[in-house]
Amino acid sequence: MSMQVHHFVVHQIGMDNNEKLTLVPREACLSPSLALDAFCHQLNHSFNSKPGKGVGCFSDDNQAFAQSLRQFMRAQSEETESDAAFHGFSVEAGTLLIKALLDTNTVETGFLVFAHYEYLATQYLMIGLLNTREHIEVNSALELSSKEHLDLARMQLAVKLDLTQLSIQPEQNRYISFIKGRMGRKVSDFFMQFVGCEEQVDVKQQNKLLISSVDEYLSTEVLDASEKHQHRDQVKDYMKSKHVEGEEISIKELSAHLPSDLANKSDFSVFVENLETPIEPSFAPDPSALRQLAKFSGQGGGVSVAFDRKLMGERVHYDVNTDTLTIKGVPPNLKDQLTKALKSHNEG
Repeated sequence: MSMQVHHFVVHQIGMDNNEKLTLVPREACLSPSLALDAFCHQLNHSFNSKPGKGVGCFSDDNQAFAQSLRQFMRAQSEETESDAAFHGFSVEAGTLLIKALLDTNTVETGFLVFAHYEYLATQYLMIGLLNTREHIEVNSALELSSKEHLDLARMQLAVKLDLTQLSIQPEQNRYISFIKGRMGRKVSDFFMQFVGCEEQVDVKQQNKLLISSVDEYLSTEVLDASEKHQHRDQVKDYMKSKHVEGEEISIKELSAHLPSDLANKSDFSVFVENLETPIEPSFAPDPSALRQLAKFSGQGGGVSVAFDRKLMGERVHYDVNTDTLTIKGVPPNLKDQLTKALKSHNEG
């Protein structure tokens, strides 16, 4: 599994009898267990799978969280009661989150999870505010019972801090990644204020720039359609592997999957350096970008169209002058619907 859980604790944020937000802390960190390891692995995977994340660093305006975290990191390096130090840090952080909620006049409740773990030789701190979801269990006597579980699938309020990078390369300002939320809504309203994070890299935008740059670069090379499709597949496979592993895309690594001009010492990384809009040397992959490499898609005005890129110029043709899309070989299920509709229209 390549994961080692160092510390884990969960607190609850709820409403007291006076309808005020309050932190209900757990007394101590949870003891190590296989179930805890499995949950942290799911937590990490769920975070990595979320599209539209941002990357940043601690801002100068709000240093309370950063100072509390660094105090824990010092205690850990000195190996002085690190469990107690982590628990103390988590309670302080929970109090800061309550303050941020009050400052922004926001009401959010749920279970506040703090997970300190090592994954692929890198130490991380994950903080997430999770809600629960009901599920039905059946026992050996075939009796049903209702239980609650932490809903990782709908996790929207979470940050992951790369503690290794924070320790050795803080100047890169890329050690915090966070979920931006649905429909462009930024969680910075209160959650990022709580952490004191300043966004540095828009991951979604960087992925869009990368895909368009790959297309532009391949169009400059003397390649036939099948070769271009092959190189796009290689880029997609590279990005997918990075996404699964929870690692960042490296422009220099990616260049090895694209054709290069050895005589002029030019490759994709050189091409990117000369673009008007700069692309970061490395950034997290966005799952939605993988689909753009494989398909053309769009919707509007009651029409939704999607097809594999390799069909462009073969079964699918686009005329710019007439703004017309021609599809040869309509899918059988769609063809059946159209045939029936046309017959009904003619009879009517």
